[in-house]
Amino acid sequence: MLSGEGLTMRFGGIVAMAEVSFELRRGEILGIIGPNGAGKSTLLNIVTGIYRPSSGEVWLEGERLNGIPSHRIVSRGIARTFQSSRLFTDLSVLDNVIIGRHSRTRSGVFDAIFRRGRADRELAESAAIAEELLKGVSRDLFDQRHRAAGELPQADRRRLEIARALASEPKVLLLDEPSSGMDDADTDALMDDIRAICAARPELSMMIIEHDMRLVAALPHRVMVLDYGQKLADGPYEEIRRIPRVQEAYLGRKAAQHA
Repeated sequence: MLSGEGLTMRFGGIVAMAEVSFELRRGEILGIIGPNGAGKSTLLNIVTGIYRPSSGEVWLEGERLNGIPSHRIVSRGIARTFQSSRLFTDLSVLDNVIIGRHSRTRSGVFDAIFRRGRADRELAESAAIAEELLKGVSRDLFDQRHRAAGELPQADRRRLEIARALASEPKVLLLDEPSSGMDDADTDALMDDIRAICAARPELSMMIIEHDMRLVAALPHRVMVLDYGQKLADGPYEEIRRIPRVQEAYLGRKAAQHA
């Protein structure tokens, strides 16, 4: 479904990523872990066109994505959330999800002025789709659909960001630390939500950057480990967690030897 080949990213004299390759299969969840500064968000920024790699290539279903702007990549089927919230906090929960459908709608300024009926019909259709999407992600979020997004607690904001990303009808969903700021109970609820999303969309592929090892152990089919912009390991969680280099990246050499 999605692959990267030899991805390298340089910022001046700093190499943020060096020769990283990966594969993501249809319907698969790939976890991405590593210490702060390992290059995890850089990888997502390359995949979504925010960064253009210094070298290497990104492919989606056989189509090369290098050089394609971010908004075109969304329309091709890749959506994402960010580590920091990007919600429109003054707008309602429902409006945020409707905005997420912008890549799937056709009406523009001309339609809003001269073809008002067409624009209104498309907006009503988007609202109905957004409501069904909210029900599928979180019934509690649906019940709050007319509430301002800025009034939501942190856990519900994260759910809303996922719902807004799903509104673009992606083939691949990239989640950047979705459990950030959550306690254990909220993280457990988030994992249930993600499982429900996957059950409803069996062909949807996901890449999840995460620091909460409970989530990493429970959800991804495979885990890829990055450290200092390099790929250390790729495989099932129970295997990669025992690799000495992975333990050193997280714990330091002495602590890893003791473990």
